[in-house]
Amino acid sequence: KMRDLRMPDFRDYAADVPSPGVTMVESTRLQGKFLRDVMKLNMDSHNFRLFSPDESNSNRWQDVLDVTNRAWMARIEPYDDHLAPDGRVMEMLSEHQCQGWLEGYLLTGRHGFFSCYEAFIHIIDSMFNQHAKWLKVCNDIPWRRPIASLNYLLSSHVWRQDHNGFSHQDPGFIDHVINKKAEVVRVYLPPDANCLLSVTDHCLRSRNYVNVVVAGKQPAPQWLTMDQAVKHCSAGLGIWEWASNDRGEEPDVVMACCGDVPTLETLAAVDLLRHHAPELKVRVINVVNLMKLQPASEHPHGLSDHDYDALFTKDKPIIFAFHGYPWLIHRLTYRRTSHANLHVRGYKEEGTTSTPFDMCVLNDIDRFHLVSDVIDRVPKLGARAAYAKQAIRDRLIEHQEYIARHGDDVPEIANWKWGQAATGGGARSTEADNV
Repeated sequence: KMRDLRMPDFRDYAADVPSPGVTMVESTRLQGKFLRDVMKLNMDSHNFRLFSPDESNSNRWQDVLDVTNRAWMARIEPYDDHLAPDGRVMEMLSEHQCQGWLEGYLLTGRHGFFSCYEAFIHIIDSMFNQHAKWLKVCNDIPWRRPIASLNYLLSSHVWRQDHNGFSHQDPGFIDHVINKKAEVVRVYLPPDANCLLSVTDHCLRSRNYVNVVVAGKQPAPQWLTMDQAVKHCSAGLGIWEWASNDRGEEPDVVMACCGDVPTLETLAAVDLLRHHAPELKVRVINVVNLMKLQPASEHPHGLSDHDYDALFTKDKPIIFAFHGYPWLIHRLTYRRTSHANLHVRGYKEEGTTSTPFDMCVLNDIDRFHLVSDVIDRVPKLGARAAYAKQAIRDRLIEHQEYIARHGDDVPEIANWKWGQAATGGGARSTEADNV
């Protein structure tokens, strides 16, 4: 019989966010601290393990080793790091082995989490298939008791694999997952650490699902307080009012984003638009739960057509910056009223060993390309379009020249803060944004 996990309060691990974008945090490191204490609270129950193909430390889960070790049954040498026969972290450089271990562990009524590099989770595509199919069938068998969900963390993701290069850049596992029955799969792309903590708690409490969580491990701006994050994740998507300026009016453009790096670039684009076209009414929508984009008739988490149209409008241009392959968003939204107005930027198989921002530029998801997309699609900007597009072209040329000389991103880009463009380089006060 399955025993529920004893859970700490995830709110106790919150990143302090006095205003949007000021705090820099490694999101999965905070997740690792939370998982450490989940492990600690359940040591006597022996019902929680972590699984990873030699990537726990790399994906910032090393704090778990403060309370347990890596499982190891062979001889232990003095130079070995956190190895013990009773260790509850299962590490082997074999995604197949980790997947099989976790599936079997869940079937005994216990709980686990599988951490993997995003590009290499594809190795277990067919194993995931069979588990998802098994869950679907089990939902129709009344004597089958629920089991804990199979939880994936996909980190070291496509947008921050600038150092390992093209071979490590593939966000396509979520495309594969979404093909399965809506009743058994969930995909979450939290934009910051507090959202990741909320999502992680939810996944560990869920039953009979496959939960895929995509989150970066590098230091990144934090946008929402914990209270805001809980509300945002509960809704699954929503307008970020502090980043929008269309309250009480029709927006000229909707800027949507899904994923941590696309969120950063979208907000930087909005910041530029505020400075260069302050009269433009912009609505910013962030998506955490990817399934919200589907119609309610297709997925239990999906938005009704009425609610979708209220958020995204029926007739305004939508610029959508997405973590993965752009056509996935089109697949999920093709029945929506405004689909003809939807323009998606995402990963399009352009990558190399380069800088973080250059990865965005190569795939046209950077702030400058997003601003250019707005200019092309908002008629009222037509008078200034030629000059604005030329300025964007010049900035992209400067970017290429700088990274060729220095091997790093332009400081103005690498160190950008929300509100910076409005004051020509220094950050404006955002003190009241998270009140």
